[in-house]
Amino acid sequence: MRGREVCGNNLSGTAINNSERNREFAVVTYLFLALFLGMIAYFAYFQIEKSEEFINSPYNARQDAFAERIIRGDIVSAQGDVLAETKTAADGSETRNYPYGRMFAHAVGFSTNGKSGIESASNFQLLRSHAFFLEKILNEIQDKKNIGDTVVTTLDMNVQKAAYEALGSYQGAVVALQPSTGKILAMVSKPDFDPNTIAQEWDSITSEEGNSSVLLNRATQGLYPPGSTFKIFTLLEYMKENRNYKNYAYDCAGNLTEGENIIHCFGNAVHGREDLKTAFAKSCNTSFADIGLNLDLKKFAASNEKLLFNTELPCEFPYKKSSFTLKEGASKGEIMQTSIGQGKTLVTPYHMALVMAAVNQDGVLMKPYIIDQVTNYSGAGVWKNEPQEYAQLLTPKKAGTIKKYLKAVVTDGTAASLNGQNYTAAGKTGSAEFTSAKDSHAWFTGYASKEGKDDIVVSVVVEGAGTGGAYAVPVAKAVFDAYF
Repeated sequence: MRGREVCGNNLSGTAINNSERNREFAVVTYLFLALFLGMIAYFAYFQIEKSEEFINSPYNARQDAFAERIIRGDIVSAQGDVLAETKTAADGSETRNYPYGRMFAHAVGFSTNGKSGIESASNFQLLRSHAFFLEKILNEIQDKKNIGDTVVTTLDMNVQKAAYEALGSYQGAVVALQPSTGKILAMVSKPDFDPNTIAQEWDSITSEEGNSSVLLNRATQGLYPPGSTFKIFTLLEYMKENRNYKNYAYDCAGNLTEGENIIHCFGNAVHGREDLKTAFAKSCNTSFADIGLNLDLKKFAASNEKLLFNTELPCEFPYKKSSFTLKEGASKGEIMQTSIGQGKTLVTPYHMALVMAAVNQDGVLMKPYIIDQVTNYSGAGVWKNEPQEYAQLLTPKKAGTIKKYLKAVVTDGTAASLNGQNYTAAGKTGSAEFTSAKDSHAWFTGYASKEGKDDIVVSVVVEGAGTGGAYAVPVAKAVFDAYF
């Protein structure tokens, strides 16, 4: 009996051990099965959602291998004007041609010695072919190249031409976009280059003696002190911190002194008694320097980061982040300078256009885009971009109030030359000093409206020209005139 009991106990122990071992095998099996299924799911997700993004990366050097069997497609304006095309000679050699040369240099870009602009952003689409499948089969049989797809941009020929010509011989940048959709209508940067001859001129441009800055897209990569256009941000913060802002009153004597720090109004103008709207319209430096001294700097920094300072921007091109560095404990001099758009603050024209677009749309920024759609070479649709919201940058109420103040700049302030047109304009001028000799960049950022047509936002900087009202506003006016 004892022997049987021992034997029975051993059998029981063996069964338990086997059960535990089976459970461990099951756990390991299910774990590996879960990992396998996860890998399969991610592979499917990558193929469907992410593969084109990786293939279309400008860092993917293997894209150009498609050129062995595809003739690079066209880039066209919103109206269908050919902005870039590939011409094939009798011997089969291919040359990239840019019919409008310098006018679209930074927006369209180039495709030799690297790539830039749309040529880079849409490289994959230009080297794919969605031609009729029977045509593609026949070309394969005959060892002929298929024709690549056409990239249709949002660029408006009339607006681009007006911006390019209005900037003239000055260096600077112009960005124009449709705030209701995010479509970029124009993007101009000067100095520029001729994409038709960039390959031949590359060594001279990039040499130590050359001017490689012509390759810089100042619209998205040019960082400038914002001058008085920054008063938009100072105004917004003051309104946030002071519900009774409508009761604001200030006596402008033409200068403001705090210790060793002195702020002068432009041209030593004396504006006298002002309410907040008048101080903004007249761009009163002393008033806004005084406002800055009374702001909560921690809240000011947080508000500006929400308005896209020190943060990523929605942009299809290489760009620079705008910089706002004012912090708690800053000196009075730094606070006063920063509040009027001087100091260490730096912005791009593109960033200012995005903020203005959000103001125009009750605080909502639509995601900007420059590629409207892709078609095959005969015009059949392949893919189309759709407008989408990017972020709510400010409340509808605050946006509505800022609109009224921007309108006052045109009706009663420094952008008066935009008043009385067949459209209604609003915006803010700026003169941003950048040397001890008080040389200044000319700024304007604003928008215009007309019944029956979508609004347009324009941001302009004219390097070293002088005042915004004298030099940047006329550029904006030329763009508005062309658009409407």
